[in-house]
Amino acid sequence: MTDLPGARRLAVVSGASRGLGATVARFLAADGWDLVLTARGAVALRAVEESLAPYGTRVRALAGDVVDTGHRAEIRRAVGEAGGLDLLVNNASELGPSPLPRLSEYPLESLEQVYRTNVVAPVGLVQGLLPYLEARSGVVVNISSDAAVGGYPGWGGYGASKAALDLVSLTLAHELRDRGVAVVSVDPGDLRTAMHQAAFPGEDISDRPLPEVTLPFWAWLLHQPKDAVTGLRFRAQADRWEVPS
Repeated sequence: MTDLPGARRLAVVSGASRGLGATVARFLAADGWDLVLTARGAVALRAVEESLAPYGTRVRALAGDVVDTGHRAEIRRAVGEAGGLDLLVNNASELGPSPLPRLSEYPLESLEQVYRTNVVAPVGLVQGLLPYLEARSGVVVNISSDAAVGGYPGWGGYGASKAALDLVSLTLAHELRDRGVAVVSVDPGDLRTAMHQAAFPGEDISDRPLPEVTLPFWAWLLHQPKDAVTGLRFRAQADRWEVPS
């Protein structure tokens, strides 16, 4: 673990121990970003941190659950040492029960947990980190899903939470534009990840691409003028990334 002084670009990535989060973390490290990474799995998160050593980037890996207010405060303290935040990637997500239950039969306690992780925690991170995002005219990226608009049987709990996150993204974009903070929503598409496998227990998902398929999109997005992208929803695997309004 290293300190994070100075004015280098800094990103916070949640859910960074595997899948898309780890891929985004590696992409940013290769591009010279300093990182604060968080995820619930301490061992896997440490492995990601160690894998970034060849890039020479400064990394702080904080294991914990973004639902927990104390853990969000820990993230805030780590960011505060840098004096500003350029990018917040709200990637940590809760799928819900597996196999996926129909919404008409969904355990309400599980539904509440899905919303706490997928909606409340991202809002909490934005609230806590907003002064640092303002200091550097930062960008918030909220990871959505095609389930937010698909109405797929069995995906109602997860999809509804991501639909709520899409509206959160658009609302924050409108509210924070005058404060210099951009907010976007990104549907990464179906990916070969542990979460996607949990959604299809016992099925072969080897036909889904690895998260690295999204790298061209990230390279493009992070070089766009913030005023041109804020409030938009993107599909990282589509032929046209921006979703028409």
